[in-house]
Amino acid sequence: MQSDFLLIAAPTKAGEDFMKLVKLAGLPFIALSNNKMERLKLEGQGVKQIMQVDTSRPETFLIPDYPIGTVILFEESLPLCCRYIQLCRSLTSRPIYVITQSVNPRLIYKGLGADYVIYSKNGDVKFLISSLT
Repeated sequence: MQSDFLLIAAPTKAGEDFMKLVKLAGLPFIALSNNKMERLKLEGQGVKQIMQVDTSRPETFLIPDYPIGTVILFEESLPLCCRYIQLCRSLTSRPIYVITQSVNPRLIYKGLGADYVIYSKNGDVKFLISSLT
């Protein structure tokens, strides 16, 4: 039986670095993207599985055929992160982590369904990998 896939939105440098560590750890993951340019960038980094969603038209979203487990979202913008949380909460009952450099949106993210909001000035959350294995 296939294990759940880790879903990662990594539009930041810290997110990209985390995704590389996840890949090195051998964890099955899918990258989350909301535009073609980001998708091409992820493909250029060697990411094999990418879920591209249109966050401006959530009614067009199709539930994937593969099991989604834990979700890790690196915040690039408040509106995009909010849309990702809403979308991802419908995919999994496992934890959703939001990594942010701002202390202000914590209650917003929690209210939308994030389980953990981690404030990190540099976005380094490699400590999470040990809890995902």
